Amino acid sequence: MAVKSFPKIDVYAGAPEKKYALFMLMLGFVALMVGTLFGPLQAFNYGGLDLYPFLKPVFQNYYQGLTLHGVLNAIIFTQLFGQAIMVYLPARELGLKPNMTLAWVSFWMALIGLLVAALPLLGNAASVLYTFYPPLKAHWAFYVGAALFVLSSYVSIYLVLDMWSRWKKANPGKITPLATYMSVTYWLMWFLASLGLVVEALFLIAWSVGLVAGVDPLLMRTLFWYTGHPIVYFWLLPAYTLAYITLPKLAGGKLISDPLSRLVFVLFLIFSVPVGFHHQFADPGIAPYWKMIHTILTMFVAVPSLITAFTIAASLEVAGRANGGKGLFGWIGALPWNNPTVLAFLLGFLAFIPGGAGGMVNASFNLNQNIHNTVWIPGHFHLQVGTLVTMAAMGTAFWLIPHLTGKPLVARGMALASQWLWFLGMFIMTFALHWMGFLYAVPRRAHISGSPIAMEAFKESSAWMVLNIVAGVILLIAAILFFYVIYATALQSRRDPNQVMAEVPFTEVISKPEGSSLALLTERVWFWFGIAVVLVVLAYGPVLFQMFTNMNPVPGQRLW
Repeated sequence: MAVKSFPKIDVYAGAPEKKYALFMLMLGFVALMVGTLFGPLQAFNYGGLDLYPFLKPVFQNYYQGLTLHGVLNAIIFTQLFGQAIMVYLPARELGLKPNMTLAWVSFWMALIGLLVAALPLLGNAASVLYTFYPPLKAHWAFYVGAALFVLSSYVSIYLVLDMWSRWKKANPGKITPLATYMSVTYWLMWFLASLGLVVEALFLIAWSVGLVAGVDPLLMRTLFWYTGHPIVYFWLLPAYTLAYITLPKLAGGKLISDPLSRLVFVLFLIFSVPVGFHHQFADPGIAPYWKMIHTILTMFVAVPSLITAFTIAASLEVAGRANGGKGLFGWIGALPWNNPTVLAFLLGFLAFIPGGAGGMVNASFNLNQNIHNTVWIPGHFHLQVGTLVTMAAMGTAFWLIPHLTGKPLVARGMALASQWLWFLGMFIMTFALHWMGFLYAVPRRAHISGSPIAMEAFKESSAWMVLNIVAGVILLIAAILFFYVIYATALQSRRDPNQVMAEVPFTEVISKPEGSSLALLTERVWFWFGIAVVLVVLAYGPVLFQMFTNMNPVPGQRLW
């Protein structure tokens, strides 16, 4: 039998940013893998099946598992994926190298911060859920590690702004290339959005080491949600960027409009941050009219997502027709569904549609009362983050890891199966959670499987509970297949010269930015950033001033 062999190749010669992107990406997937293992346990809990007693003495309780699942998947993985993608893409597009010393500084800051925060998490000394709400109090190492991890992203902000500045000086008057433009606005949005978490961390660290006796829970919740909702766009925009920049080409087509794509990112920059009060409709201490203002601003954020839905769908139609698709819907079947990257995005966007509709319910002043603090919320959350964001990362890994390592993708069939199973599992689980929350008010973040009283109270939802167990098993199988594919790909010894030389699949554009007044208008990035700052000050300033001048500190508690 003939065996194909490949010569030894230095993949990173001339492109050291590939190694940086690979390390960030793989560290993120390690976090995702560990966090994902706790996902089925959370699903089993809402199926009435409590497996946590069997995990002792390694893991103590449901709330420790919930914290690990939420922190590793929703904070660690998503930030590392953003740091990998939104630095690597502009570097390749501009043909510039980022400051590699600082790039590795950001990697080591992220790794050390992750390890420092992980120790109390694994020791059940930081089971404060995903939201860190006081008076729940964690070990100081958790807050310090988390702060160091978040600050590593500030180095990434500098890396991209530095490359952009160098390119602008070398190309005066030219419009910024699209991937770089998206990366610049993304990082500026994150800088503005992350300030709430940074200020909250200062309070929590001082509190955890005993420098102050207490913190104000309402102020901490407000600072958390100042960052906590825009962080959703911090997770989402790398997926959008890849959908605009690479998906049309991988599907065999072109992006229909460059200027329209830039408008999307400007709107996210302006409207992403001043929306957090819609998470605090049930909180006292915030006047209803401020909550209504944030409700209205939240509705504005739906606009760029609607534009994205139109732009991506139209671009995919171009691809489908280029592939030979005919008729009103024939182009859909002509898309390359056998390409695991394209498949992941297509399924992710399908799930994102009902997720977006559910988000409008969450942000509505009155409708929110029906689903507040029920499992509807994690159902919505998993439709958004667990499907489109995660599947975009999974799908991208299928071409990006071979691109970064020069190693061909292994087990393509498993890659396809993992995405179908992930989509199916998420669809079943989120469908059940939405109905359990809406019809039966089953509470979220609650260890109901360990409480006979809770199981009796919610017994009418037992049919939906069974779906959670089914979904948990399907998702576990999907995760095993996916992680096998990417680690087998990355760890194999073979290298393909064609993979080493492959370029990033930047897509061509039908409507170009040259000559577009909209493209010229959006190019004034610092002006739009200033508008965003003013809007944040107007929407948050008076309320935060009142909270800072009327604090009611409370001591901390450890419940689990």
